[in-house]
Amino acid sequence: MRLPQQHGIPNRLGAVLLALSVAAGGAIAAGQDADDWPDWVDEQERMRARIAQVNEGELAFLRGKPANGVHHHVNRVAISEQSLRDGWVVLEQCHDNLDRVPMAEIMFNPKRLRALDVISSRNIDAAYVEGNTVQLRGVKGDSQVCVRAETQALHIVGDGVFELRNGPFMRRFLDGYYPLHLSMRVDYPVSLALADFTPEAQPGFSVVQRPGRVDVEALFEGQLRTRLRFFAD
Repeated sequence: MRLPQQHGIPNRLGAVLLALSVAAGGAIAAGQDADDWPDWVDEQERMRARIAQVNEGELAFLRGKPANGVHHHVNRVAISEQSLRDGWVVLEQCHDNLDRVPMAEIMFNPKRLRALDVISSRNIDAAYVEGNTVQLRGVKGDSQVCVRAETQALHIVGDGVFELRNGPFMRRFLDGYYPLHLSMRVDYPVSLALADFTPEAQPGFSVVQRPGRVDVEALFEGQLRTRLRFFAD
């Protein structure tokens, strides 16, 4: 999910950037005691260090959730027998623990999307479809939005070989990427068998297989792309 650049967003990074731009003005404010200069410099360096730690898009899996919670992105993908012919799958997607912001948007690839619709929302003033996006206005605490769409995410890569490609999943604000918890369930016909997947299983990314279903859990920063490869039995 991408949050737009605007004034008044109650975001910690925005506050840091604003403070840094003020500090970069160079002069001590009128009436400030010169003895305070070392503390001011230390604070500026601390702000620079915090900004330097912001993820700029590189994928990094996390071992534990942040103490203040994290945006939870829940996907359910249904592959049908028809999907094996045309590549279109049904996607149901919910977002929980959204950032409290005046405006936000959820974006999809316009070339592989159809029938996008908002099916429910909670503690959001407005949630509506605009082109290949879902626009959110007045996002409050304990909010949720759920959408439904069809996406052409299944690719035929060989005789009886199929790949389900999803992503990039990300939580972005300005030029930084922040922690995101992804839960994805994929239901598929019994005529298929999961052969392999990427990324590989590791702390912060797990895949559980069962007949006709795959469950993916990921906790990460940056941009995540997943690939599940199936063989026809």
